[in-house]
Formats: sequence, structure tokens, C-alpha cells
Amino acid sequence: MKEDLENEIEAINSIYGDDTLVAADQAGVYVLNLPNHDTSFRVEFPQEYPDVPPTVLGTQSSGEHARRGHAAHVLDVFRDAVGRLFQPGDVCLYDVIEDVASSLDAAKEEEPEERDDLRVHDFHENLETSQTVDATEEAPPWTISDVVIELKSVFVARCAPVSSPEQAKQYLQHLLDSDKKVAKATHNITAHRIKGSNGVTYQDCDDDGESAAGGRVLHLMQLMDLWNVMVVVTRWYGGQKLGPARFGIINTVARDAFVKGGFVHEQESTSSKKKGKR
Repeated sequence: MKEDLENEIEAINSIYGDDTLVAADQAGVYVLNLPNHDTSFRVEFPQEYPDVPPTVLGTQSSGEHARRGHAAHVLDVFRDAVGRLFQPGDVCLYDVIEDVASSLDAAKEEEPEERDDLRVHDFHENLETSQTVDATEEAPPWTISDVVIELKSVFVARCAPVSSPEQAKQYLQHLLDSDKKVAKATHNITAHRIKGSNGVTYQDCDDDGESAAGGRVLHLMQLMDLWNVMVVVTRWYGGQKLGPARFGIINTVARDAFVKGGFVHEQESTSSKKKGKR
């Protein structure tokens, strides 16, 4: 590998992430995962590069939810950028990536925004149609929160009364087995608080990959003094990171489910108001 190409690969992966440009199974061919997009390409760098341009062999992957024809469009944009920006003797990949990203972002801004209220309505409809509950098994008495959509990430919570940790596990398993949409979600964050017999209490939570989220939901339940209830907060990742704001949304939908399910008593609401006046 020529030093120019080696340095360019190192620089690209340092800027955009380690898996941005990786070697393929063919000498001189690399897979370029376009930053912040689902599309990836196979790019061949000739021995003479950067004296001669790289060759874009085609699309490696277009992403699971790509619109029809989108990958071909991105490939055309990428090839056009290589043709315009390549100068013999100079590496060009960083400039090409930035140019493509800028072009795609500009095109996206010109597309009409999909109204969130319509998306929420459609999502509620999908919640119903995606369920495939076994008619012989009684479904848990879930109460479902309002759906919250933020930067294309979708959040919804379900809560149900439970009397034992075993029942909480059964309810969660029933949900995952009976609802394909939930089972395929990015995260299903759970928490429960249960008062058993003889004064024994049970508290537990599970982040399901959303670091610290389960503990935050459990802490919310502690603040609200909720018992004998479980909650499942489901998130479908929309492709854009939300940062710490995601924890606020997770707690918001969880609390909404608790309120709708009748688990929040007037005493808790009054106590919260008093705390707010301090």
C-alpha cells in the first residue's frame, strides 16, 4: 500500500470513525461507509493512486429502510463528486465525502417535512396491526402512553399491574413474542417495583442497551412512590443521536403511561407541586 493511501485511510477513520473505510476481500478495494448515511460503496484504489483517480465499483449496502432508487442516486452523487474533485497527485477522499454529505443534506432540506402528528397517528395504527397475540393466551392489561417522535426516533411506554417478578418477566416475554414491531425495536427498557408478602419488596430494571436508562426509569418510579407495577419503554432509533435529551423523553412517556393507567395518586401530584414551589 502506498504511503499516501495509508495516511488517507488513517485520517478518514480518525475523522469519521474506525469503520468508515475498511479493506474488502479484494486487493486494493475498500468499503466506504458514508458518514451519517446508511449507504456504503466499494471503492478501488489503483496502485498509481493518487496519480490516477479511485474507481467507484458500486453500492455495497443501501440500508434496511432505504427508499427505492435512493442508493443509486447516492452512488451517482458520489461518482460525480470524484469526477469533479479529483486532481492528479492529490488524495481526494475527504473532499469527496464532505461534498457528497453536503449535497445530500441540501437535497434533504428541500424535501417536504413529514408532519409529526400524521406520523404519530400512523404509528398508533401500526401498534394495533403489528400485534400477533395468541388467542389462547390472555394478553397483559397494558396501558399505552402517547407516542413521542423526536428526530425520527420513536418512543412509547406500556405499563401493567404486577404482583411478582415472575409475572413481570412473563408480561415482557408475552409482549416480545406477540408484537413483532416491539421485538425489533432498538431498545425495550424495563423497570418494576413490587411489594410481596411478609413485607418483602422487589425492584429491578434493565437498560436493554440504552445505558443507564433503566435505572432512571426505576428512580422515577421511586420518586412517584409506585408499587406493584411494571413499565416497558420502547425506542426505535431514528438515525440521529439525541444525547441526554433521550432520557427526558423516556421518563416522559413512562410517566404518561403511569398516569393513564391510574397508578399516580392525587397525593403524588400534590407532593410534586409542593416540591416545585420551594
